[in-house]
Amino acid sequence: MAASEPWYVTAFRGGYRDVYPHRDLASARREAAWLLAHDVRGRVLDLCCGFGRHSLALTEYGCDVFGLDLSLDLLRAAHADEHTRAIAHRLVRGDARELPFATGSFDSVVVLFSSFGYFGRDGDARMLAEIARVLRPEGRAVLDLMNPARVRAALVPHSVTQRGEQVVDERRRIEPGAADGGPSSIVVKDVVLTGPGGVSRSWTERVGLYELGALERALRAHGLGPTGVHGDFDATQHSATSPRQIVVVRRT
Repeated sequence: MAASEPWYVTAFRGGYRDVYPHRDLASARREAAWLLAHDVRGRVLDLCCGFGRHSLALTEYGCDVFGLDLSLDLLRAAHADEHTRAIAHRLVRGDARELPFATGSFDSVVVLFSSFGYFGRDGDARMLAEIARVLRPEGRAVLDLMNPARVRAALVPHSVTQRGEQVVDERRRIEPGAADGGPSSIVVKDVVLTGPGGVSRSWTERVGLYELGALERALRAHGLGPTGVHGDFDATQHSATSPRQIVVVRRT
């Protein structure tokens, strides 16, 4: 790893999908149905799309979907997968802080599975500004985030999981964030993925936790008005114990 390489470049290389096998097409279809029930429709940007499982699920429901991700490995995986290769030509490589799309070109933007909070206060603000820019007036965005209270209460410091010939060793901790309107704290996860023959790869993930009030202020600063907060991709109410913090916003 180059000394200047950001963690989110290193983390999403080959092997990342082995750490999160539950993030499959079946779950994406259930989550896509929830998104449609909460006004995601029309031309949709799946921001930080990974290998495109939500892009495919939303396409199956009739949306006109484009995806964007920074990871070339994950985008290549979309072309290799028997399901997502059908929409892989609609997934492009790019940075969420500088979107290669025209102003007002999307009816909806979705940011799923804690793909917000990677860049610190200023970088996260640029990402929100870009979401607002590419949304048409009255367009909808959905940000699916970790729930800070739940993470603090239920963080598992260390786990080792074996999946076939792969062993995943994960160490987790919470570090303080800057008191500057950005994330209140940072979830840090050190991952060692060991495969056949003892060959291993390691990386560190650092994702900012946003308290709901701070997140809502950041959204409103970019013309994104929150319309609802949910605790999961079902009827779960948002609370200190809910699994997720899913915020639905409208471009004002």
